[in-house]
This record gives sequence, C-alpha cells and structure tokens, in this order.
Amino acid sequence: MEIDSNKYPLPKRMRHHTSPNLYFPLEDLREKPDHYPPLYSKLDWNKYFLNKRRPDILDVGCGKGKLLLDYAEKNPDMNIMGIEVRSQPVVWLSSVIEGELLDNAAVLWYSVVNGLPFIESESIEKVFYLFPDPWFKYKHKKRRAFNEKTIEEFYRVLKSGACLYLASDVSEVNDYHRNLLSNFGKFLVEIADDKSWGLPITNKEKFCRKKNIEYVRLMCLKT
Repeated sequence: MEIDSNKYPLPKRMRHHTSPNLYFPLEDLREKPDHYPPLYSKLDWNKYFLNKRRPDILDVGCGKGKLLLDYAEKNPDMNIMGIEVRSQPVVWLSSVIEGELLDNAAVLWYSVVNGLPFIESESIEKVFYLFPDPWFKYKHKKRRAFNEKTIEEFYRVLKSGACLYLASDVSEVNDYHRNLLSNFGKFLVEIADDKSWGLPITNKEKFCRKKNIEYVRLMCLKT
C-alpha cells in the first residue's frame, strides 16, 4: 500500500526506542511510569474495526505498520490488529487506517508483556513477531518481550494448526527464539523460504535485502 507522505506526514521525532520500563509488565514495576501503555482486560471490537469483527491476525511490534497495511489491503476478508509499545507510531498509523477507510485493520497502543487477556483463546489465525529490538547487552536481555509468558499467550490465542511467524537479522536472537520454543515444546519450528513465507515485506526486511544483511524467518506451527 502506497502511503501519501503529504497526506500522512510522519512525526518529525519518531524514535525507534522508548522508555525501558515499557518492556516490563506493570505488575513488576514499583510504580506506573509516565506514558505507560493502558492495560486492557476486554476490548469492544466495534470500536476498532469498521467491519465490527474480532481480529484474525496479530502483528506484535507493528512499528509504522507497512506489513499490517499491506496485509489488510491484500486480505480484505481477514482482520489484522497491530500492537505497538510506542504511542507515536500508533497515532500515525491510526490516522492512515481511518483516512484510507481500511475496515479490516486496527492498531493498539499496548505492551504485550502484560499478556493478551482481551484476545479469546484459539481465535487467531496468525501471529507476527518480526525483527524485534535485539537488546544486545546481557543486562538488557530481560527487556526482550519474547519470553516464556509471551510464548504461552501466543500459544493460547492461536487456533490449532495456526502459525507464529518470527524473523530477525541477529543470529543470537534467532538462537534465543529457537531455544525458548524448543523448551516450550508445543510448536513445530521450520526455517521459511520466500515461497513458504508468503507475507508482505516489512521495512526492516526491505533494508536487509538492500544491504545484503542475512536474516532468518521462522514459521512455528501450533501442534
């Protein structure tokens, strides 16, 4: 989907990073930080999707939403919801969705480390978790949103036989993902090629291709 940058100008100071506290569950923090994303136990899908249906696809860490918008445009019969911890991309992306009348797309300002209590069990066809912040330093790894609790939630919300999609251009992160999934033991994990992947390209994937940076894509089937 081509975005008119004059009609939808990006914020001048859209930062890639945000406060580290936003990557921890609120219950683990001594006090609620300023600008911490809201918590939800239930959502009224009528307020998020113009077609008033629940989501079929989750794009966790959707950023500026290139994949989300392209997927929504190419799959009008599927509802896709983006989840993003930074508020600026959410505000901008919401303006695009509303302006282009995409009735099957929505975006939520939220930190996935707090779980997905507003998503029904076994209701989701696909979960995308693509090119997350690697948090390279050892002391920062605890900020990675992909952990045992998050995997449990992804498994819970996915339908039987549905798929979790992962991607990273950092070999250590790929190993980290695969080790966690192996220990969890309830996903069949396969490395994907272009044919089996079949998803719109993300901004990060486009960058990696341009710069000849290797990356790995994993398709994790719920067993």
